[in-house]
Amino acid sequence: MSQFDFDWVDAFSARAFGGNGCAVVHGGAHLPEATCTAYVRETSLVECTFTGPSEIADIKVRYFLASREIPFAGHPTIATVAAMRDRGLIGEGELRLETGAGIVPVSVTSTKNGDLIEMTQVAPVFGVEPAAELVAAALSLPVDAIVAPPQVVSTGLPFCITVLRDHAALRAAQLDLQALAKLGQAMGADGIDVMEPFLVTLQGATEAGDTFARLLMAPPSPPEDPFTGSATGAMAAYLWRHDLMQKDSFIAEQGHDMGRPGQARVSRIGSAQAPTGIRVAGQGFVLMRGTVDLPDGT
Repeated sequence: MSQFDFDWVDAFSARAFGGNGCAVVHGGAHLPEATCTAYVRETSLVECTFTGPSEIADIKVRYFLASREIPFAGHPTIATVAAMRDRGLIGEGELRLETGAGIVPVSVTSTKNGDLIEMTQVAPVFGVEPAAELVAAALSLPVDAIVAPPQVVSTGLPFCITVLRDHAALRAAQLDLQALAKLGQAMGADGIDVMEPFLVTLQGATEAGDTFARLLMAPPSPPEDPFTGSATGAMAAYLWRHDLMQKDSFIAEQGHDMGRPGQARVSRIGSAQAPTGIRVAGQGFVLMRGTVDLPDGT
């Protein structure tokens, strides 16, 4: 067993119990996958990160779900930087994270309301467009609840972006796991790699917001993700490409109906049709600090 410092951070929120929680294990990037996934399950969080030294960037970050390692995730990136900043490990300005999706540039800006952390996600990759009927079935919704062609988009992690007509449809969505498996097969995914649809409406949860979203999740993850930073970047790229978002910068909201309101500022580098990067910015609130004993595999 080895002892590690950790911080529990609510990302995309400036207050306790808002946004999406993530536990950041400092210096744990060398730990085996089985230890890291078991730790995620122990926390009951959606994702946790493990940091370590990097030879090609300022810090290495590994991202884990309860079931597996993933190359990148948005709210854990915000959480990781907020935790490092809180511990005095970094200051304001620019830094670069080594992730499984490549180098992720991050900037930290101090404001009167706290630090604003902005990550630049990689240029979007637009993938398959599964049949709306398959997506609707996976969500237990009628087909006419979907108002634009669903499409897989990745800015580091792929999601099936699905635009719904209104908040009522968004709130009515429920995962049908058998139908979700069929959707995954149609998208070329299998079993553990099925991508749950990221649901978005073009109406904010509050007057300040421009979009309101949900991500329903399959076991062993929790049933719903309070705020999904990687999917927010992919969603923004989709909306710009399909001429559904006229603003060059907008406010994305998620988690309000869960009692965990989260908010991000989203902008792009380059044109709406072919951005070279997607910027997603938010705050982080460090809720807990402590140490954890974990088996190191030696």
